[in-house]
Amino acid sequence: MKTEHIARTFVEYFEERGHRRITGSTLLPPPGDPVLFTTSGMHPLTPYLEGRPHPMGRRLVNVQRCLRTTDLEEVGDATHLTVFEMLGTWSLGDYEGPQSLAWGYDLLTEGLGIDPGLLHATVYAGDERTGQDSASLELWQNRGVPVELTVTDNWWSNGPTGPCGPDSEIFLWSGDTPPRSTPTEDDRWVEVWNHVMMRHRRLDDGSLVPLPQRNVDTGLGMERLASLLQGKSSVFECDVFDPWRRLVPRIWTLDEPTRRLVHDHLRSAVVVSGDGVRPGSTGRGYVVRRLVRRVLTVLWRDDPTRSLGDLPSEVIEHTLDHFRQDTDPGEVRRMLLDEERRFGRLLERGRQVLARPRFRRPLVEEDLHYLHDTHGLPRDLVRTLREEE
Repeated sequence: MKTEHIARTFVEYFEERGHRRITGSTLLPPPGDPVLFTTSGMHPLTPYLEGRPHPMGRRLVNVQRCLRTTDLEEVGDATHLTVFEMLGTWSLGDYEGPQSLAWGYDLLTEGLGIDPGLLHATVYAGDERTGQDSASLELWQNRGVPVELTVTDNWWSNGPTGPCGPDSEIFLWSGDTPPRSTPTEDDRWVEVWNHVMMRHRRLDDGSLVPLPQRNVDTGLGMERLASLLQGKSSVFECDVFDPWRRLVPRIWTLDEPTRRLVHDHLRSAVVVSGDGVRPGSTGRGYVVRRLVRRVLTVLWRDDPTRSLGDLPSEVIEHTLDHFRQDTDPGEVRRMLLDEERRFGRLLERGRQVLARPRFRRPLVEEDLHYLHDTHGLPRDLVRTLREEE
């Protein structure tokens, strides 16, 4: 089942159940929002989860592109991407968690054809603040789905303060044996869909107060689900990466971890650029710069003659088209090449500076500050140059 078909099936299923699709899925949060990028489908909806009426009603569905810099170091495993698409649904003071879970189970098993015997759920076990999520537990027991009770793994929050609540996560078995164990004990259980019962607000002192309304917020990673439905071993094998897997190996011979990083970071840089962000030394621009420079670092590690100018145009065009962006592919290519030239000059200057006698010894914090403030050499670049020696 192709990714586009999964998204269409998901949206149409919930539209048939009274949900209105939210249009517009840019990575850029609304003006005044302190975060750099949209990290989840619920992020733009925070005011409505806290009680403001949404102009499109109480039942919503969307496909939201997201970026998480916190996952950069995890990119390369089977399930994490920097930029990805999140399928989401919301009940803003309308139906409760069991209804959401029932629809989720039916969509997965009937709409998408998943064997019910490959599913496992986790449910909030309760603690001294709030009790067990018995309604979710009962729903799964009635459906015959095995359940694992946890505490910290099934409490969702978007930060130290703000909306939060217990969640129930749905896992799909990815192993080549019959399902065994539980999600916290065996990582072959892959989380595909999280249903959050958003009922509380955490205050600065850590205490919980009820939100004005009881909400349900769900999120399903589309590439992750697509890879499982397509029988692939990782998100990098699903169909959205088809052009990358077909074309990039023709120009660069890379081992598997490096290939995944290159595909992810370049694809993410294209998407962020497609939303109008250009490389810079701070904020959103620095995220783009960091993505491109991480790619160049691993490409040049084995062959310093490699260039982003060799990147096939098809992978840029395919990525912009998949994310429904109308940015000129040529403009994205120019951005990549400009950043490559800039990074090349910085590397050469860095090598010259670090060759000075005062920097031949082990570097201390004062040295790293000096190299950054005086010569514009970030500490991660300094570490990279030291590794070359």
